[in-house]
Amino acid sequence: MSRSGDLLLLSRSGYDAAGVDSAIRAVFGYFGGIGRFVRPGSRVLLKVNLVAGHPPERRVTTDPEIVRAVARQVLSAGGRPFIADSPGIDAFVPAAERAGFMDVARELGIPCVELTDPVPLPPAPDALFRRIEVSRLVLEADTVINLPKMKTHGQMLLTLGVKNLFGCIVGRRKASWHYDVGLSRERFAGLLLDLRAGIAPALTILDGIVGMDGAGPTSGRPFPYGVVAAAEDALALDFQLCRMMGASLEDFPLWLAAKKRGLPQCAPNGSTLAGDFPSSHTFPGTDIPAPRSLRLLPRLPFARLWERALTSRPIHVPSLCIGCGRCEAVCAAGALKHADRTLRFNYRRCIRCYCCHEMCPVRAIAFRESPLVRLLRGAENLASRLTRLRGR
Repeated sequence: MSRSGDLLLLSRSGYDAAGVDSAIRAVFGYFGGIGRFVRPGSRVLLKVNLVAGHPPERRVTTDPEIVRAVARQVLSAGGRPFIADSPGIDAFVPAAERAGFMDVARELGIPCVELTDPVPLPPAPDALFRRIEVSRLVLEADTVINLPKMKTHGQMLLTLGVKNLFGCIVGRRKASWHYDVGLSRERFAGLLLDLRAGIAPALTILDGIVGMDGAGPTSGRPFPYGVVAAAEDALALDFQLCRMMGASLEDFPLWLAAKKRGLPQCAPNGSTLAGDFPSSHTFPGTDIPAPRSLRLLPRLPFARLWERALTSRPIHVPSLCIGCGRCEAVCAAGALKHADRTLRFNYRRCIRCYCCHEMCPVRAIAFRESPLVRLLRGAENLASRLTRLRGR
């Protein structure tokens, strides 16, 4: 029986092998068994989150124990799993080694490979972008199982199931897409929706046992959400987790773009939630990054003209910099120059994609709100206080 509208959330407090294996078995069992997704001999892409080469304890990447448990299930059904992703700037093999994926591949005798060889993704009828190229391996796989990490994101608020599919775009072409969409988070979210429709993963299993909050997706703090979440529809899963993380859907660019397309996942109570968490549950203490473009932006006349002034700037933290030069290498806009552990930003060219922040291995890129944002925020806080005083 199909459970395409269902979400399953299971409580898990750690990465012990027996507990993770039990959760993954429960996931496949709930959705009709591994045989619904894997046929004997079929090639199954396990799309992990390998944004950069970090050890598992940093909680930047999908935990190898999750990958191991899913791969074992695929093997038990006679499938041929392979672990794959395309890091934004790191060399694949050392990055996969640091994340623990190569150990899983060697142990189980399966491939762990880089997503390369870009080919056109057939566009959906409502696609915003008619030509997107993804790795040939994605389109040639018989089944894609999406294995994202549960994290916050400085640019897109959250990076969950749908955002993980951005890794199917090959290597530094991801930075080019950031440049092409410019300052518009909603256009970038539209790209993610196009990827979701074209790739259509059979199942998304999200690693939220220990995820990340704060300055994600790479520079935040490990956060114990204590959940393994799964759905056939990653979009519905993302919206439910957005609410449970304490973020507003109105601040989530992916929700805004989906609502604009009239997708049914935006309707309240559009999915059935099962497992260990009620729909009203929230993860206490989650640090959600302030939206880099304020919600008040659409209310202003000539909003697009204000957007750059209302969006936080990346800034350099010299005391943390190790001079690796990744920030300059990943900047598709050519908006910064690096020399002798000094960065010079050209903010006129900067598109606020925050790739420099995302790829910095030592958190040497931070954010600074513009004076206009601070002024407007102060005015909103003052208005709120006055309203409370009048109500007394």
